[in-house]
Amino acid sequence: MNTKKPLVICTTLLIENSPQALPLGAACIASAIKNDARTKDKFSVELRTLSREESGYPEKQPEEFIAAKITGNDAPDYVCFSVYVWNRNELEETAALLKKRFPSLITIAGGPEVTASPQSFKNFDWCVAGEGECAVPDLLFFLEKQKAGRTEEMTPVQGVFCANENSSGKEKNDFVPRALPPELEKLASPYLDGTLDPSAYEGALWELARGCPFKCSYCYESKGEKTVRYIPMERIEKELELFNKKKLRQIFVLDPTYNADKKRALQLLRLIRQKAPGMFFYFEARAEFIDRELARAFTQIPCAIQIGLQSADPEILRYVHRSLDKKKFVKNINLLNEEGAVFGFDLIYGLPKDTLEGFKKSLDFALGLYPNNVETFCLSVLPGTILYETALSLGSVFSRVPPYNVIKTDAFSEKDLQKAKELSTACTIFYNDGRAVPWFNAVCRYFHMRPSQFLADFYRWYKERAMENGAECRAHTAIEKMQIDFICEKLSVRKDSAISKPVIKSLILFNGALSRVESDGTEQTAELSFHPDDLISPYAADILFFAQNAKRFPCKVRCFKSKTGQIDWKIIHR
Repeated sequence: MNTKKPLVICTTLLIENSPQALPLGAACIASAIKNDARTKDKFSVELRTLSREESGYPEKQPEEFIAAKITGNDAPDYVCFSVYVWNRNELEETAALLKKRFPSLITIAGGPEVTASPQSFKNFDWCVAGEGECAVPDLLFFLEKQKAGRTEEMTPVQGVFCANENSSGKEKNDFVPRALPPELEKLASPYLDGTLDPSAYEGALWELARGCPFKCSYCYESKGEKTVRYIPMERIEKELELFNKKKLRQIFVLDPTYNADKKRALQLLRLIRQKAPGMFFYFEARAEFIDRELARAFTQIPCAIQIGLQSADPEILRYVHRSLDKKKFVKNINLLNEEGAVFGFDLIYGLPKDTLEGFKKSLDFALGLYPNNVETFCLSVLPGTILYETALSLGSVFSRVPPYNVIKTDAFSEKDLQKAKELSTACTIFYNDGRAVPWFNAVCRYFHMRPSQFLADFYRWYKERAMENGAECRAHTAIEKMQIDFICEKLSVRKDSAISKPVIKSLILFNGALSRVESDGTEQTAELSFHPDDLISPYAADILFFAQNAKRFPCKVRCFKSKTGQIDWKIIHR
């Protein structure tokens, strides 16, 4: 007689449909249940997820919608939720609804939010703190025995907390140690075993390591072990072959310090070049570990490197257990620029003891190094981090609900935080989305303005027009027009505007066209006042000198990708 297997649904709510939002955490748990000796073939395991971009997703009270998507026509025995800052509220309400609908259902929660504070969750039956690939199969094995009345075999599961007051079990306690970490060489890959199909997301999150050698106090890793555990190379190679077979476009590498082990970093870059030369990869790296060899290796594959600067003030960074050698940082970033690598920076505003002026200086420092992008964030004081315990003593006031943003500090008022947010918006639109890196610093020097001052002016100008137009447009061609309009308005008060305006406009139009060929692969045209060779020469870094000395060369230029994949241009009309 065949007995129906208990149905386990592993789920999460994604913030969007993209490779970055792929449900890797939930998939890892589903894969572990399928492959663990204690649970293999004993459960029917399904990965069912949805995103806020789902058709029909309601803005208010979405729990009914989420519950219906998760369960469909089934009555699951277990639902395992992966809980993050962005989905905690929705998933807690969904769990409560499912418990009412299916009284015998057992709900299990895990993920970063749960690891930080499992005792704060009341709508789930069980919470798992830490990595769940061992703890969840352990718990399911235990619960099935409990259902069968075999209580004599029950043993506590490390990292598991009995959250629901109505639940039975001996694991209800006040302190929850993290679950025993799995041996990574024994874990099955959710990609290789078919649990997760990255084709549905047109890309993948690619986990190469767990843990971090650093202990930045605002990070979840701050309370973890100061060790790095690596995914075996054999698995990595097979996953890379799978990604290539599925013709994925982009891969986001999950390794908080990719270049902590230079030898391994170089080995992986060579492997990527051999196995998946056409894919685009995103890495997180530390500037202090970059040298000429590594900088050059990054340019051998299509990739971008994101570097966590956070602040350009070493004194501020000490409050969050980080360090910065500015001379070494600049030296190593220059290596990336010299080799032609694509890179960006992360900055945080609202750090303990930082000020608005300090943040502006950090932004100026970052933009002065010619990054491809600068991502700026308000500090989140996350539960489960060292900063969560020390923030008040450092003078920081923060929200106790997701996303836990700083409200004010003893040096950063609410008003100043709003100004920092406005600078962040301006940087995102004008510099990042506007692809301004080739000419931005030249324009700032021409106006004798710090980058932060220039962006503050742009934000005021932008808000006036956004309010007038009633909408914000982020298409690159629309931003390009805004850039030109804004700069032309600033030029109107300068005596040399007649000769400088065509230079700046040509720089923006030519570089913008090249960037669209690179990003979209579509052919572009641009009408210029100077020869393209002159516009990409070092002389264009000094706009006034260029305007006074460069020969006019009105022309129409076609920008395209050559047969070898290189960006090229051709003058089609004079």
